[in-house]
Amino acid sequence: MESHALDISVYKEALIVLGGAAIVIPLFHRLRLSPVLGFILIGVFVGPFGLAMLEPTAPWLSNVTISDPASIDPIARLGVVLLLFMIGLELSAERLWLMGRLVFGLGLLQVTLCALAIAGATVLMGQSRSSAIVIGLVLTMSSTAVVLQVLAEGKQLHAPVGRGSFAILLFQDLAVVPLLFALTALAPGNDTDSVADMVFAAVKALGAVIVIVGIGLLVLRPLFRSVARTRSSELFVAACLLVVIATGLIASSAGLSMAVGALIGGLLLAGTEYRRQVEVTIDPFKGLFIGVFLISVGMSLDLRTVADHPVLVAITAIGLIVVKLAVIAPLARLFGLSWRDGVLMGLLLGPGGEFGFVTVGLAREDGLLVDQVAKIMLFVTALTMATIPLLAKLGNWLIPHRTSGIPAQLVVPEVFETLPGVIIAGFGRVGQTVAAMLDMHKVEYVAIDNDPDRVARQHAAGKPVYFGDITRIELLRRLHLDSARALVVTLDDAPAAEALVSAARSERSDLVIVARARDARHAAKLYRVGASDAVPETIEASLQLSEAVLVDVGVPMGPVIATIHEHRAALQAEIKAMAPNAVIRLLGRARLRDRRRLGRRVADKA
Repeated sequence: MESHALDISVYKEALIVLGGAAIVIPLFHRLRLSPVLGFILIGVFVGPFGLAMLEPTAPWLSNVTISDPASIDPIARLGVVLLLFMIGLELSAERLWLMGRLVFGLGLLQVTLCALAIAGATVLMGQSRSSAIVIGLVLTMSSTAVVLQVLAEGKQLHAPVGRGSFAILLFQDLAVVPLLFALTALAPGNDTDSVADMVFAAVKALGAVIVIVGIGLLVLRPLFRSVARTRSSELFVAACLLVVIATGLIASSAGLSMAVGALIGGLLLAGTEYRRQVEVTIDPFKGLFIGVFLISVGMSLDLRTVADHPVLVAITAIGLIVVKLAVIAPLARLFGLSWRDGVLMGLLLGPGGEFGFVTVGLAREDGLLVDQVAKIMLFVTALTMATIPLLAKLGNWLIPHRTSGIPAQLVVPEVFETLPGVIIAGFGRVGQTVAAMLDMHKVEYVAIDNDPDRVARQHAAGKPVYFGDITRIELLRRLHLDSARALVVTLDDAPAAEALVSAARSERSDLVIVARARDARHAAKLYRVGASDAVPETIEASLQLSEAVLVDVGVPMGPVIATIHEHRAALQAEIKAMAPNAVIRLLGRARLRDRRRLGRRVADKA
């Protein structure tokens, strides 16, 4: 039998990226530094301008370096695509429409004014008008990937600074196509009808959006319903990645960025009952691929540039941030945000963005930028992107959080859904009854069930029910377990119910957890793993039967209810005695005493 030697070099980039992440990121976590900086530093060390420069004297370094950044470029771009897809899942078409004032008002003004200011400053530094316009258009863009990652780490995505920043970043992504055509029109010797080309490109892009939305509305819900019926987690992952890549490629074929297409795909899925499970499924991929993107940013940092032109690089980097800060902060205040939020937005959006890596190369090929200016722009872009986590910390340190005099919700539309008061795990017969009672008392809730047909029916009826595997702790976190008032576990799968109660209790020691139990023995197990209250089906059914019999044979209702309450309390005490080491957090003697008093009052009235 002929044997084939394994070509290890095929896996070199993957091993370097994963190995570097496994070593550096835990270290940064321990030092309480942003992982963004860690990934960028990995790129600096293993990239062509790091250890790879020593390969002529130490050839063995080729095994631990990446000399060609293009080898990881597809995965790096996919990280940005997945990030925008996840943002789309957090929005909806209606909520995005409400953000139109910020996106097309604040975003448009930011791009226009920052481009003019940067171009004007560049002209004063001796550049030609065409070069100045190119530099202004390129450097006015910010980093969607890094800014949103830093906001997520700081739990500020839902805050006014997060919403305002996202609105500007979204407009910047939408403006990529016209900016690319503007660069083409500025190229020397360009005799094409630029206006006609831009109109054609706009029509083509609009057509791509219509295709994505049309196919999505027709296909997405039936696709995920059929996949969910298989109960195959692998197939669900495949379906999620299919949507991300397909929507991105359709948008890319029309001249839009893949990220915009993925954002639309996420928006379409946000209105379905599968959004929560999709979030949990995609999140690990997003984190890894964003890490690869940040590594690629670090690999583009050519330290020789700062060595050759230290003063020019420093002035350009600092000037870029200062100019954009001076434009963005007043604009944010004009749109109703506080000065604090405006300054933080200016610091986050002041650095350059990933758009620069694409356009600087094109501008250099078209003769709009000389090599020296192009190298400085690339270095300044990468360098300032690397400082975003530090700038965020600087802003929070310089301007401590204070309550704004203007209510943020009146200025910035509420993008994210209302936090649920109660989480219901399982929406079968029992879950639906609990939900009906919560509705009667106007208590907000969200429910999760793993039966796609049941979820589809309830979602179509307007119920806040989503498909997903509720036993996964990631899904509980996505449902805002940290702020929920209670968790109701109605699962009829005993091991799954116990695992869910245990996981929820490990997340929050003060959470009210009410669980459905099969019998007394199962209820005792639930108490041991952290349930606040466990309700055995067999006991409740027998108590209801007893109540019906006593009333039907003529015993007055008051004494019957009092007896039922007393007997239930005694049975609960017996169950808790079966779990002597359990910490019964909320159902103790005081609540039992309250139940007995209630029963006596009912009996007295009878």
